[in-house]
Amino acid sequence: MSDDLFENASATSGDYDSSSIEVLEGLEPVRRRPGMYIGGTDDRALHHLAAEVLDNAMDEAVAGHANRIEMVLEEEPGTPGRLTITDNGRGIPVDEHPKFPGKSTLEVILTTLHSGGKFSGKAYATSGGLHGVGVSVVNALSSDTRVEVARNKEVFAQSFSRGLPQGGIEKVGTTPNRRGTSVTFVPDTEIFGDRQFKPARLFKLARSKAYLFAGVEIRWKCAPSLASDDVPQEATFQFPGGLADHLKEEVGTRECVTTDFFAGSQDFPEADGQQQGRVEWAVAWPLWSDGSTSWYCNTVPTPDGGTHEQGLRAALTKGLRAFGDLTGQKKANQITADDVMTGSEIMLSVFIRDPQFQSQTKDRLTSPEAARLVENAVRDHFDHFLADNMDRGRALLGAVMERMDERLKRKAEREVKRKTATNAKKLRLPGKLTDCSGETDAETEIFIVEGDSAGGSAKQARDRKTQAILPIRGKILNVASASADKIRANSEIADLGLALGCGTRKDCDPENLRYDRVVIMTDADVDGAHIATLLMTFFFQEMPELVRKGHLYLAQPPLYRLTAGKESRYARDDAHRAELEETVFKGKKVEVSRFKGLGEMNPQQLRETTMSPATRSLIRITLPAEHEQRFAVKELVDQLMGRNPEHRFNFIQNRAGELDRDLIDA
Repeated sequence: MSDDLFENASATSGDYDSSSIEVLEGLEPVRRRPGMYIGGTDDRALHHLAAEVLDNAMDEAVAGHANRIEMVLEEEPGTPGRLTITDNGRGIPVDEHPKFPGKSTLEVILTTLHSGGKFSGKAYATSGGLHGVGVSVVNALSSDTRVEVARNKEVFAQSFSRGLPQGGIEKVGTTPNRRGTSVTFVPDTEIFGDRQFKPARLFKLARSKAYLFAGVEIRWKCAPSLASDDVPQEATFQFPGGLADHLKEEVGTRECVTTDFFAGSQDFPEADGQQQGRVEWAVAWPLWSDGSTSWYCNTVPTPDGGTHEQGLRAALTKGLRAFGDLTGQKKANQITADDVMTGSEIMLSVFIRDPQFQSQTKDRLTSPEAARLVENAVRDHFDHFLADNMDRGRALLGAVMERMDERLKRKAEREVKRKTATNAKKLRLPGKLTDCSGETDAETEIFIVEGDSAGGSAKQARDRKTQAILPIRGKILNVASASADKIRANSEIADLGLALGCGTRKDCDPENLRYDRVVIMTDADVDGAHIATLLMTFFFQEMPELVRKGHLYLAQPPLYRLTAGKESRYARDDAHRAELEETVFKGKKVEVSRFKGLGEMNPQQLRETTMSPATRSLIRITLPAEHEQRFAVKELVDQLMGRNPEHRFNFIQNRAGELDRDLIDA
């Protein structure tokens, strides 16, 4: 290597020394990158702060130490509002923490990430917050936080601002009867801008929590100016029937397949001398309904479902198949979970020890044992529900089998069209398409992958009967900013249209789609996200009905592989990697390998993590049903992907504070 090269390197590296390395302490990382902890700084993230504090109060109730929670929303001019959540539980400990001399346990919990009483399992058998970051994150992202604790007939208080204590803990009085914790906080406008707490959203949150645990009473109060027809100034929630009461209210006067709901609860069996938790469920099958689902773990909503959902799906599907066999309906063995669940109103709540979630926002439960525990607990009750009243069981089986017959009919029609198109137009199919046979399997899917290298791995990893592969060259045309002539002349887009066979724009007919699922599978990096965005823009503009009918999906390949000894796990991103290192590999020496692209994964790894229906995770891309919401989506696509760069510039400028610095540097 030449000396000139060393000289040039030296000349450009003078600014990079030890002073360039920044170490974030305390709660600084939370304020720098709130998205890593609460998913962003939008309305959802703002209300997530309320959920974190309420979850702590609910954990006290579920553990049997509290039976009353109060939520009070006050106006605070120039801020999102002032929210106070109080419970009558044991109260946060206020004595000096043994590992932090001179600091109270209260201060440690409020100012230190990964601190709390839920790691050892001694203070809580089940809890919603196991990441140990909930209340400390709320404190970090609030301009004003005050915590009052009533313990042993004494009242203590401490105040904080943006994560920093504004003085030590103080004894502020005595009380003969009061006990518990009260947390008051004002979210920081430096983080959340001019966003406001929405009373209706908080009111609904408080109400839903009361349904999830029959033993708790939740009191709601808001300022008179915040009350409305939908949100009273004061209310008290307590529902002895739990989820069954909730479902009864949701279904209302709608006629259902069965008069009685399938509802109940069951404790999980003990293991190693410890109670493993419990499950509660309520299911109804309205005659005319798009259906809805509500999943919870330790009172925390998990909107993306997870392993507890899988357990319920398995219990209901296997139960109806067995009942069909019992009543001589041999075709019932073709019933799928979608036949059972489509159009149903479902609520499921589990309480388990040490739950594992997909991320800090807890949108999806990933605890493997939850599927088995829920299936075993629910299955016996469902068998009795069907067999104890044979007329009721036959009515439900008949409704589900009608849906099954309709599904099989549509599948047969699509298969005929698919085979006809393949035979009649074989020469017109893209040469790079590796098709599937799909003649006898229930579902077929096409993976759109980036590049020949990834396409080669995907071809070896696929199920040849059900999975087709279509490689594309890098970043396809941005159809939102291209002319119609340019779109028609683009070979990649032409290949997509031929492979899918359903037409475009006004001629798009999902019934002619040659596959049940269209899966976008790109690298788990910034370039891959850009390509996926371009493809989603294509489908939104050129094949909107395909998206609206739920045929479009995003694959979720991993970015990292973590190995310690014989144990290996895959991480989707940096946040997931940090979570696995903290929960699965804590204290172990971990070897981390980063996949630069799908082509670097061997076929076995690609199959296991991204393509096999048994182990993968897909994100379904949909469009809202309401016209106003669809119009808002169109405006957003035009703004971000359209021809006017000024719109993108303004969008980025207005949200610059929300961006991850690493993404900008990349």
